[in-house]
Amino acid sequence: MSQKNETAVLALALLLTVGIVGGGVWWFTNGSGAKISNTIIPGSEAGKNPSLQDRISFGDKTLTPGAVSAAKKEGIQAIAAKSYDKAIANFTDSLKLNRNDPEALIFLNNARIGSSKSYTIVASVAIGTDPNASLEILRGIAQAQNEINTSGGAKGVLLRVGIANDDDNPEIAKQIASSLVSNSEVLGVVGSITSDSTLAAGTIYTSGQLVAISPTSTSVKISNFSRYVFRTVPSDFMAARSLANYMVRTLQKKNAVVFFNSQSNYSQSLKSEFVSSVSLEGGQISSEFDLSKADFSAAKSIEEATKQGAEVLMLAANTATLDKALQVIQINQKKLTLLAGDDVYTTKTLEIGREQAVGMVVAVPWHIDSDRKSDFPQKSRQLWGGDVSWRSALSYDATVALIAALKRNPTRSGVQQALFSSDFSAIGASGTIRFLASGDRNASVQLVKIVPGSRSRTGYDFEPVR
Repeated sequence: MSQKNETAVLALALLLTVGIVGGGVWWFTNGSGAKISNTIIPGSEAGKNPSLQDRISFGDKTLTPGAVSAAKKEGIQAIAAKSYDKAIANFTDSLKLNRNDPEALIFLNNARIGSSKSYTIVASVAIGTDPNASLEILRGIAQAQNEINTSGGAKGVLLRVGIANDDDNPEIAKQIASSLVSNSEVLGVVGSITSDSTLAAGTIYTSGQLVAISPTSTSVKISNFSRYVFRTVPSDFMAARSLANYMVRTLQKKNAVVFFNSQSNYSQSLKSEFVSSVSLEGGQISSEFDLSKADFSAAKSIEEATKQGAEVLMLAANTATLDKALQVIQINQKKLTLLAGDDVYTTKTLEIGREQAVGMVVAVPWHIDSDRKSDFPQKSRQLWGGDVSWRSALSYDATVALIAALKRNPTRSGVQQALFSSDFSAIGASGTIRFLASGDRNASVQLVKIVPGSRSRTGYDFEPVR
């Protein structure tokens, strides 16, 4: 592609990105149907650097960015003043205005508990730096909390949920972990979002003997990392193996190049596992391109890949390098077959990739249409007014696992022992939840393909590869 054409394509991608992120104050969940609004406005908490105390809330402060309704604001003030009946009324009104606000639903359930006995868990999410993924995760946690509390609690004891904003910063995640470890009421943690933060905070949770279950951290380094760190999402080994198998056996292609971010634990992990899996399948990786390099050029990389006889482009990009991965998709112009990891499974990919992304196959932990027998999709639609993403499903599963463990033995050591027990199981959004001795979940991944469609309202959808 000529320099002139490359510039034009990059300019188009930039304009589309600005249109979505800068002007569009709504997002909806990945590959979903109805829109679920995650309102984000300039000047919100995302732009500040709050103290550790301001990063954790059980209802006395809002952490999610965006406009706060008067009803929600009054509910927060009421919880802070321990006026729980007033808080219940306020949060109920707030949810009538914005039914898909998971923070408000969590605070409502906390207000219903008031000062009564409860079991406490905390969600550690990156609200300040990745509010959209964080809201998706909080929806899963809020749904699980709402279900257990409206059904009478865990053996009669209701579940209280705190929210912590770790900004996906490993050092802040460690500080939050230290704070949670020192709070004896906290019996479990759901988080962190990324592998880097999970590994960093995991050292603190281990020393404090507090269980943390990540719904979204996939690095192979987490396997056997700690007897207190679990995850409900399959590791990169599973995703890489599925993609390599699909490439060689289904597509009948054997030569691939990989685009990754050397600064990301997740991206490095997925890239390495894919390279190994392709080799085991009898294929080869002719080149690896580091998206994080200052001199990275999508056009030059694709030109080099083509010269080397590559048939497939594998995008092991993380959130920080998604824009560069989308440049690769645009400049590729559907010449080489596209494969990708779960961080590419976003609405942004559908919006910017559009026709150039059609046919791309992405490995994800769960898709709302992958299990027709599950009642979770219907229940989540009724609660939130739209479809939810895999992050919501897997965070729901993490919370359900903690609830099941609390029913067995509501102590920190009891939760850890229950999760490791050979007879432990719970039914989640994505089927039965069981953990291996490594802390990994015994689960597979789902391959999805981008196709033209109307459900996502972008003109394109993610659909399961049957």
